[in-house]
Amino acid sequence: MIPRLHTRQGFTLIELMIVVAIIGILAAIAIPNFLRFQAKSKQTEAKANLGSIGTTAESYRMEQDTYIISQLSDLGWGPTGTPRYSYWYAVGVTPSNFNPGMGTVQGCSIDTAPAVAPVAATAGTFTAAAKGQIDTDATCDEWSYTQARQLNNDFNDVTN
Repeated sequence: MIPRLHTRQGFTLIELMIVVAIIGILAAIAIPNFLRFQAKSKQTEAKANLGSIGTTAESYRMEQDTYIISQLSDLGWGPTGTPRYSYWYAVGVTPSNFNPGMGTVQGCSIDTAPAVAPVAATAGTFTAAAKGQIDTDATCDEWSYTQARQLNNDFNDVTN
């Protein structure tokens, strides 16, 4: 039997560098997409809760023949758990926050009413809103919901 003088074991430095470069390129593509999809999934909270506010406002109107409330507890709704968004409905003519005291999160003042869609309620109409911080920039994500069941992403923080 002839002895082997040179047996190859392991990888060369160039092969390892190529693999590391490929992994780096894939990570550079995948991480921003993952963060965007993660932020979009957080928006589901606002959609679901605004729909719930709308349902309770409809129930209130059926009983009282108006969307105008004198206090937030009249609707019988409140956020559960640890919400990412503040939720707004008009008490009389004043926009009121269901969960005050959230403060400012990464430059987004969640305790101020949403700027794009005015929160209001009349005998025949209402607009409820949600405002939250779902990513790492200083802009807020804002949603509104009306008695016509129109859900609008008034300021989309995922794309802006």
